[in-house]
Amino acid sequence: MPSLLSEQDFGLPTLRRQAKNNIKWGENNMANIKSAKKRIRVIDKKTARNRRIKNHLKAVLKSFEVAMAEGNLEVAGEKLRLAEKKLKQAASKNTISKQSASRKTSKLTKRFNAAKAVK
Repeated sequence: MPSLLSEQDFGLPTLRRQAKNNIKWGENNMANIKSAKKRIRVIDKKTARNRRIKNHLKAVLKSFEVAMAEGNLEVAGEKLRLAEKKLKQAASKNTISKQSASRKTSKLTKRFNAAKAVK
């Protein structure tokens, strides 16, 4: 005998699929052990901090790119110093690796010096 109320009536399979695709550890899969709960909170905070730092870093690097594209070397020099500072800060917080920060700084400086030499 078929049941009067099936899963399809309530849309349960689609809800399960949506929940499965949008899993965040802090929301659906809560741990039972106190130390595991704390690790989840700490990781969420670190993830948020790293995202903020990386987004700010991208904005700073983009502003340098814009200044270079315009050919304004004075502004580009200021943006280069700011970018170098932010890269070092991100590396010190282990958001990006120190080698990556050094490589990006070197690449930007090389580009800036080449543009400066042409003018």
